[in-house]
Amino acid sequence: MRVQELRSSRNALWRGTGIALAVSLALASVSPVAAQSLTDRFKGLFGGKSDEPAPPKPPPAPGQPAEDDLDCPQVTVRAGASTYAVGATGKPAVGNEIRFQASITKMARECARSAEGITARIGIQGRVIAGPAGAPATVEVPLRIAVVHGGVGEKVIASKAYRTTVEMTEGGSVPFTFVAEDLSYPVPSAKDADSYVFYVGFDPQALAPEPKARPKKK
Repeated sequence: MRVQELRSSRNALWRGTGIALAVSLALASVSPVAAQSLTDRFKGLFGGKSDEPAPPKPPPAPGQPAEDDLDCPQVTVRAGASTYAVGATGKPAVGNEIRFQASITKMARECARSAEGITARIGIQGRVIAGPAGAPATVEVPLRIAVVHGGVGEKVIASKAYRTTVEMTEGGSVPFTFVAEDLSYPVPSAKDADSYVFYVGFDPQALAPEPKARPKKK
């Protein structure tokens, strides 16, 4: 009887959190991050106090534009990549067969000049919720971040896959934070800069093992 009560309680929690997830995802997908200082964005995103004064920005290097003059694309969740669900072994990730589901809730970005052109710092905050089938002790979350030249004939300028590990708790609802520091791409022309966008999302292929290098023929 006790086992049945626990399962019923977990299923009820899953249905309730599912509604909250839907609301969070709707807000994340339709509202790109507004233009504000990285300090303010990450302070609010990663737990800092928003009423703390931001430290002064260092002056730009000689011959480099000020940060405010550097175009930094908006960041948004890629359509169809806002959630990542895993089912029980051999089962589809639906209904009571879901082991866990991850979602992206907030994002932030910063751009700076680099030897490669522009290097972006992309922050992602999300949450992993245990499903009715029970989540493992640790969860591997696969992410992908891309720089895309939007418009007709959309073109991917740069793309990188990442992983982050989330340790689950008894409560079954755990936030996670990930910051990519190394996404670089060439400086766009002035006429194309406004068409650039950062896309973030879950990408299960990021968990696939890298192909082994073929041995060189002697």
